[in-house]
Amino acid sequence: MRIQNQLAARRRKARHYGVQALYKWHMVGGDPQAIVSEFCSDYDFKNVDIEYFTILLNSIPSDVDHLEAVLLPILDRKLDELDPIERSVLRLGTFELEKRPDIPYKVVISESVALAKKFGATESYRYINGVLDEVARLLRSDEMTT
Repeated sequence: MRIQNQLAARRRKARHYGVQALYKWHMVGGDPQAIVSEFCSDYDFKNVDIEYFTILLNSIPSDVDHLEAVLLPILDRKLDELDPIERSVLRLGTFELEKRPDIPYKVVISESVALAKKFGATESYRYINGVLDEVARLLRSDEMTT
């Protein structure tokens, strides 16, 4: 149980830095691998799941058009009208819901809401929760009924 809790904490930190790195990538572009290197050298990654952080930064930018296509029918506004932090959190959450069935949908939504509370606008976590709940219904309907 303790090892599982340590992994969860390390993953949580990977998501924490992942949202910041995705925000940076969204705002200034650049090579995601260079952003990974920059974050690993600029921040204390001792208790971070570096492998998962790297997966996030290598996977989400390369699949961003698909991830946003999943989100578009659910959103009540255009992608460009989303705050860049909200957009980064939604990309990360959608990626996990679609590509990481090993992570329970409730964990994905909970972690995404926590990130929105930490980095987003005051009430953005409510929006994130609602959107990712709909994404989960779309992508994980089997898991949601059990």
